[in-house]
Amino acid sequence: MPFLPEHPRFKGISLPPSGWVLALLLAAYIFIGLIGHDPWKHDDAISIGIAYDIFSNGDWLTPELAGQAHPHAPFYYWTAALATHFFSWLLPVHDAARLASGLYTLLALEFILLAARELHGREHAAAAPLILAGSIGFLFHAHEAQPMLAALTAHTAAYWALTLLPRRPRLATIVFGAALALGFLANGLLPVLTLLPLTICALWQSANRKTSALLLLAALILSLALCAAWLLPLQLAAPDYLASFLHGELASLAKPVAILPNIGRYLNLLLWYAWPALPLAAWALWAKRRALASKPLALPIATFVAVLLILGARIEVSSAVTLLLLPPLVLLAEPGVASLRRGAANAFDWFGMMTFTLFAVVVWIAWSAMVFGWPERLARQVVRLEPGFVGQFDPIAFVFALLVTIVWFWLIVTSPRSPMRGIMHWMAGLTLFWLLIATLWMPWIDYGKTYRPLSASLAETLPARGNCVANSNLSDSILASLDYFNGIRTVEHGSAAGKSCDWLLAQGEPPSETAAGWHKVWEGRRPSDRRDSEKLVLYRRDGGSAAPAKKLKNGAARR
Repeated sequence: MPFLPEHPRFKGISLPPSGWVLALLLAAYIFIGLIGHDPWKHDDAISIGIAYDIFSNGDWLTPELAGQAHPHAPFYYWTAALATHFFSWLLPVHDAARLASGLYTLLALEFILLAARELHGREHAAAAPLILAGSIGFLFHAHEAQPMLAALTAHTAAYWALTLLPRRPRLATIVFGAALALGFLANGLLPVLTLLPLTICALWQSANRKTSALLLLAALILSLALCAAWLLPLQLAAPDYLASFLHGELASLAKPVAILPNIGRYLNLLLWYAWPALPLAAWALWAKRRALASKPLALPIATFVAVLLILGARIEVSSAVTLLLLPPLVLLAEPGVASLRRGAANAFDWFGMMTFTLFAVVVWIAWSAMVFGWPERLARQVVRLEPGFVGQFDPIAFVFALLVTIVWFWLIVTSPRSPMRGIMHWMAGLTLFWLLIATLWMPWIDYGKTYRPLSASLAETLPARGNCVANSNLSDSILASLDYFNGIRTVEHGSAAGKSCDWLLAQGEPPSETAAGWHKVWEGRRPSDRRDSEKLVLYRRDGGSAAPAKKLKNGAARR
């Protein structure tokens, strides 16, 4: 049954959303929560650490992490360092660096909108960025310093370029060449390898394959020229760094992987990661089953299957890498929005509204427990999870969160009936949930995840001038955090320099040689760290240079 026009009592937004409404919603989604917290573990801390090193030392050609060579594709880090250069007067370095992620997220959403317009027409193209932004896995990575966001941007730009090729060949050639270069310079060989199926499929479906092949060859030459702008100076100035980079790229693609179980793990991850893109894409396959050979459907279908096979055969399951599976799913899901039957569309709409309304209530109640100690039982749980946390009432955050909640209920009441209403409410509800978390819960989350107090406690224990500090089992994210917060740099314990150090910083189980000739002077962990394997321990060599004697300190410091 078709959707009938209705005239709500209160005038709301039109559906599909107009340009400014869509832009405002996506801007709020992207930039709220991107700043306002310290670097955390994994890619966020590592990427900020590398950008900080470039910003501080100006070594753009061979980026380093905490004073050590880090031979990875540098373009994302360049962008983050530039953002730091332009905005460090306004924001802390870590927040300014994350603006690079905001830029790439914004570009990815714009390019997926343009690709949807070329494949499916303008009428419901706005559903594509809503589906992408509404995908749960995308939300996690869009608000951290994540180089794979640049690869996602490259992929969405490539989809747009190849769908644009028959209509505007020159522009498409330039965009596709730039997309290939961006993928390689930001993430190495994997984004380029996973673009090959899309290129082959687009060329096969071209009405004039010879002309299209020449244009794609020109795009490849352009991309090689752009990549050479980094590779050639690197070969001249630091050939060992280039060799390490290339070896690492080839080694990452040559790891033995159990293909079928690995593909199964990717599919299992997509069940929540790609919601609601995955069920909408499945519905589009069923509703349009008689037109699967047409270009608007065949291109994303073939590309999704091929990229899934490549990842399953070469890359162990990774949340960040799974971003590359979202563009074809979104382009396949977009026609599924318009073709949903009325009952299914209403069910999806009600599911989104009820789910995020419930989530909003939970966030507000938990915030009350953090700040006011009510409900008491929940307040005790909050303190148990993050020992030492003391909530503070922030009137600005409270007013903003209240306004966002009011806007959510206004949107529910005023949205007209439309095939777009379900995905619009889903995206708006996810944005509401994220904004409430970012404004009300962020102090509590940041308290448990930051290494700032731990690093400060360690820096207080180490002598101002002393022999070097060796490290054992420390992850790159911890090394980056210690360097960023307090300038603490270490060397590998097993290296020649590390063996002569009088200080040793270990995570979890210390090396066996610390049993004799070393004694423990400090230990610490973050409030959220529960396992002994997450604890940091500092040892001093007997008879080595040291600061004035101090008692054993516990670095699980309160802020």
